[in-house]
Amino acid sequence: MAPTTRAVVQTGPRKLELRSLPVPEIDADSALLRVEACGICGSDAEQYTGVLPGAWPSVLGHEPLGIIERIGDRAARRWGVDVGDRVAVEALIPCGHCPACIDGRYPLCRGRGRMFGYSFVPLDQPPGLWGAYADLMYLDPMSIVHPVRRDLPAEIAVLFNPLGAGFRWAVEIPGTGPGDSVLILGPGQRGLASVIAARRAGARQIIVVGLSRDRHKLDLALALGADHVIDSEEENVRRRVRELTQGRGVDVVIEVSANAPEPVAEALHLVATGGRIVLAGVKGFRAVPDFVSDLIVVKEVTVRGAFGVTRRAYDAAIELIESGTVDLARLHTHDFGLERAEEAIRTLAGEIEGERCVHAAIRPGLG
Repeated sequence: MAPTTRAVVQTGPRKLELRSLPVPEIDADSALLRVEACGICGSDAEQYTGVLPGAWPSVLGHEPLGIIERIGDRAARRWGVDVGDRVAVEALIPCGHCPACIDGRYPLCRGRGRMFGYSFVPLDQPPGLWGAYADLMYLDPMSIVHPVRRDLPAEIAVLFNPLGAGFRWAVEIPGTGPGDSVLILGPGQRGLASVIAARRAGARQIIVVGLSRDRHKLDLALALGADHVIDSEEENVRRRVRELTQGRGVDVVIEVSANAPEPVAEALHLVATGGRIVLAGVKGFRAVPDFVSDLIVVKEVTVRGAFGVTRRAYDAAIELIESGTVDLARLHTHDFGLERAEEAIRTLAGEIEGERCVHAAIRPGLG
């Protein structure tokens, strides 16, 4: 094995460098992953622009899919994988000892504060290769890995992360089941994944709301199983939802829009009495204008936050991918080599004119 590996390092807002970094040694409890693909999501763009503050320099990439290159004996037994196996890696590295981990709620782990590919785990924290925008990535002993079949195209298998979010945010947290009506605010990759997950759970009616510039994503939502889509710049969303639900409102609202706090307040007007709202889209810690909390009281609405994905949701996503029952190729639109990481992030963020990106991935093997 070569003594170094390529990795994309962020050194500050909108500053990325392709560097050669030393390949770390592993022990009996850790491993090295040869990265096949790493999905890109909105938080990558927020780190890139500096909206999410960072302890730079750091290696980006928190949605890794790859092949086990080297692995310690205890890690192989614990994870049930060996050299040559393909795995999807969860972003969170739980401590295993805090109250949340002990209670089985590891997405809430705050014991170590570590996640793969996020800028608050700096390059100078050994062994440095904490992100998947790289040829090789270090797997911490507390990593959570999921075996994935090797015959699947990497660009499809790497959808495990947004699909996992869809299953947790749109099904697991709100308890979506047969007969429920579901409204999804935001047709990004996780909003579209929520369509797939809600349909899989037996939702009776699925409605997706987006902007005029999201027309291609709204059309994709219909192709993936949504019953209705609403362009919020062309239609009155409240009126249209009342029409579609015979004045009742929806049982479940999934709020996954990025950086726009207004839909949070709007969700209270769209949900039915006794309904459930899941808030998953981050807003840069901005306050929500016109938030009428009395609507929560008088309608007895349940509001839940969603941070991260659980093992059960990832397993559901991988099962769906491996089943081949959904045309997931519609979701994946762009691949980029390591040298084009900045272009990749800007494309996903909508900064490249003429590009209509839904899901993109870094593919280190591409030239």
